[in-house]
Amino acid sequence: MSENAYSYMPYQVYAPENQVNLRVILLRYLKHWKWFALSLILAGAAAYVYLLYQTPIYKVQASLLIKDDKKGLDGENILKEMDILKPKKTVENEIEIVQSYTLMDKVVDHLNLNVQYFKPTSTIDKEVYGNLPIRLVVERPASALYDDKLDLSFVDAQHIKLNDRTYPVNQSVNTPYGRLRFFTRQPLTASFEPMKVKVSPRTETVNNLLKNLTVETTSKASTVLLITLDEAVPEKGEALLKQLIEEYNQAAVVDKNLVAASTLDFIEDRLRLISGELTTVEKDVESYKTSQGITDLSTQAQSFLQTVQANDAQLNQVNIQLGSLNDIERYVTSKGATRGAAPATLSLSDPVLLGLVTKVSELESQHDLLARTTSDRNPLLQSLDSQIKATKESISENIQTIKTQLISTRNQLTSTNKRLEGMVRTVPHKERALLNITRQQAIKNNLYTYLLQKREETALSYASTLPDSRIVDMPRHDEKPIKPVRGMTFALFGLFGLLFPIGVMATRDALNNRVRRRSDVEEASQVPILGEVVKSDGSKALVVVSNSRSVIAEQIRALRTNLQFLRSSQTGCQVVLFTSSISGEGKSFMSLNLGASLALVDRPTVILEMDLRKPKLHSSLGMRNPVGISNYLIGEATLDEVLQPIEGFPNYFLISSGPLPPNPSELLNGPHLARLFTELRQRFDYVIVDSPPIGLVTDAQVIAPLADATLYMVRHDITPKTYLKMVDTLYKEHRFQNLNVILNAVDDGESYYYSYSYGGYYQEDKPQRPKLKAE
Repeated sequence: MSENAYSYMPYQVYAPENQVNLRVILLRYLKHWKWFALSLILAGAAAYVYLLYQTPIYKVQASLLIKDDKKGLDGENILKEMDILKPKKTVENEIEIVQSYTLMDKVVDHLNLNVQYFKPTSTIDKEVYGNLPIRLVVERPASALYDDKLDLSFVDAQHIKLNDRTYPVNQSVNTPYGRLRFFTRQPLTASFEPMKVKVSPRTETVNNLLKNLTVETTSKASTVLLITLDEAVPEKGEALLKQLIEEYNQAAVVDKNLVAASTLDFIEDRLRLISGELTTVEKDVESYKTSQGITDLSTQAQSFLQTVQANDAQLNQVNIQLGSLNDIERYVTSKGATRGAAPATLSLSDPVLLGLVTKVSELESQHDLLARTTSDRNPLLQSLDSQIKATKESISENIQTIKTQLISTRNQLTSTNKRLEGMVRTVPHKERALLNITRQQAIKNNLYTYLLQKREETALSYASTLPDSRIVDMPRHDEKPIKPVRGMTFALFGLFGLLFPIGVMATRDALNNRVRRRSDVEEASQVPILGEVVKSDGSKALVVVSNSRSVIAEQIRALRTNLQFLRSSQTGCQVVLFTSSISGEGKSFMSLNLGASLALVDRPTVILEMDLRKPKLHSSLGMRNPVGISNYLIGEATLDEVLQPIEGFPNYFLISSGPLPPNPSELLNGPHLARLFTELRQRFDYVIVDSPPIGLVTDAQVIAPLADATLYMVRHDITPKTYLKMVDTLYKEHRFQNLNVILNAVDDGESYYYSYSYGGYYQEDKPQRPKLKAE
């Protein structure tokens, strides 16, 4: 055989690297549109059922304005001159207070939120709140109370049934769930619908509510807090937020009144002391005047008295300030567990000291609030301890400085008093004695009047304390639930319904190691692709007959045309060998129909059933197999004896396999095989050889030197990709003459470079009784 020098590579189309043919991909998936439709229907049904069993969650909101002004008493009250508690509120701290465990625990306790009531429905138990006929109070719970919901039904006006056991209402009863009490809110009747009651531990209830609570500012520069709660029952959420704001305001009022109460206690103590001293002095004046018969003093004595009184008043004011400093010093040196209320800073006017006292009072309030909910190792708590310690040290240093100044002032006033007393000695003894007594009376009287005034002002401020916040928007809820969102739910389920079939097909493709695309062959080997044939319906063995206009018949005719390019010469016989990797790739079907198409154009053609192990051609054509190739190869029959004409084709003959030999390989390697092909070349224009798969036995390689062209069958979704490397090796080593690949059973819509959509141009033949499937 002379080697072929042709340069034509049929159907060898190279697409740009990484190019994606969207049309082919869409056609592939649209082919399975029924599965997509079914998946979407099931997904929609699943979304509907899912929504039936989901509890709608609503968003409840309220807004609270935090007044960024001074804490404590107003600037016009009794503590104005002392400038107590000037620091401004920190919005971040107020946010932490609003969402603190302590406040929420008070709300749960006040509203009894750890007890939930449910109305059974056909899908889920729907929680109800508000106008309920009965209220459950847990007096002493048992562990079984928290396990599951309790069934509650109504027997009559005085009895209810709890999990099939009857109990009286409005009195404490012992149950398997602990000591309970059922309070009626309206007259009970048996017509009331049954309910379910769920009791949760208070700690669990508080933590769950805090998880659904969000507190944030409306903007960075704003002091308005937006309080948001996600709740299944809107009425319950509104009541909760309303109570939470009330508890927050109440806590703020209590915190502010601590300073006023401390000051009021200090004034009361001083009043009791001054009152006793004033009574004693007044009695002394009365006794002295009575005993000495004094009714008036001289002008000089009056002048001395006024001077001494003024000096003594200053000295007394200094002593009071020193006393206040001593109180502050004792407060600073006291430890955290033993410290009392913030000391009064009465008569102190130093702004630095007052600011430090205010600061340490605020820090200790924050420390006490934070210590209720966190451990001692909390970094924020340790930071507050450090700030308190540093502030107290600053107070101590400031106190020492002020005390030094006050002591110096007291010494000067004392010296002045001694000087004035020396001048008073010039007054007659009686007047001097009366002057001393009257002076003490005036001092005590002025101080007593001053303290009475301050007590009234402090009491007034204590009674009129208001919180430093204002409700901007009362709690309200949206009409539509925030979750689940019906549209989004159906969209997500619909998306899953679309992706699920795609995922199944993609997974199947990823796990499938078989050839599914033309590109699979082109990437794995350099063997030319002679043509592609669509999948046959398997209704008949011969699809190429006279006047056949089916798609597959036209594709086989195209292969017949392409065979001309595989000839080494324009004249003479052409031997075409069909082989494949494994069984079932369509060798027999394709060789039989290609031979039929050659016979229809008056080209004498013979097809050889060279698969001596599993012959199929003669049975698919309904022909006898008494004598065949095996008889010829052992010399028991001549060529004329093994030739059988195929009915309906005057130029088409079959040489069947004959009886199955025990040694096919030995027969094919014998001398008679070459002689058989020599005789056939003399009598026929085309010799079609249907050989066994090359991946299983070597018969095809034995026949290969006698063939002019080899057509290697690669079937869609049948041929393993691993065999393509073997085909490439055979091609590069020139073990077969004119080796070409035929892609068989290409499914419409698969991702080949070309898809076949001939529409109604070709008319399929009427199906007949199946004879031979396209393997």
